[in-house]
Amino acid sequence: MTKKVEKKTTAAAADILSPVVAASVDASGAKAPARPAEKPAAKPVKSGARQGFKPQEFIVYPAHGVGQIVAIEEQEVAGFKLELFVISFVKDKMILKVPTPKVASVGMRKLAEADVVRKALDTLAGRARVKRTMWSRRAQEYEAKINSGDLIAIAEVVRDLYRSDSQPEQSYSERQLYEAALDRMAREVVVVQKLTETESLKLIEAQLQKGPRRAGKSDDVDVEDADIEEAA
Repeated sequence: MTKKVEKKTTAAAADILSPVVAASVDASGAKAPARPAEKPAAKPVKSGARQGFKPQEFIVYPAHGVGQIVAIEEQEVAGFKLELFVISFVKDKMILKVPTPKVASVGMRKLAEADVVRKALDTLAGRARVKRTMWSRRAQEYEAKINSGDLIAIAEVVRDLYRSDSQPEQSYSERQLYEAALDRMAREVVVVQKLTETESLKLIEAQLQKGPRRAGKSDDVDVEDADIEEAA
């Protein structure tokens, strides 16, 4: 009997110490059932910085992009007290709860400095670099860059997958990755440069158009040797 109780306690502790507790919010603003199961009611804690982050600050969470810390809560489960950052992603209608000691391991970071944003925008105007490898492998690399939280890496994906009106259309999977990278980059530019979403997208588009014109020709794209090319 004692062993069973110990196992339950250990499982509960592992659950609450997991990096993220997520809950979605529907269009009306109501919370959907939390994932995983809801914990006992959390208590708000006094305002102040934790791990270098503070309430109302905008941050970047690698898997979801730009969010805002709306509160810091304290929760107790199985005898463990844990402080949680409550992070809102308004556009995604989602709330994440991240244990404050886990911010480094999950890759949460502050917004990029202005010079990093400028470098990312300059990256868009560069020559696309496409590996001569199977699309499935390139797609995995692009997705990894998008979810890295690195603004420069995300800008590289936007640059490499961008297609002007004179170029062949993107495949469905290319389009999905391009739009995901574009959205991540645009949201951070919005907050850092204090722009609207429309202004941010126009700025990114303008930078992309400064790059070499690409019409699917090898001299318009830097091709990196790798494996055999596979059609997307």
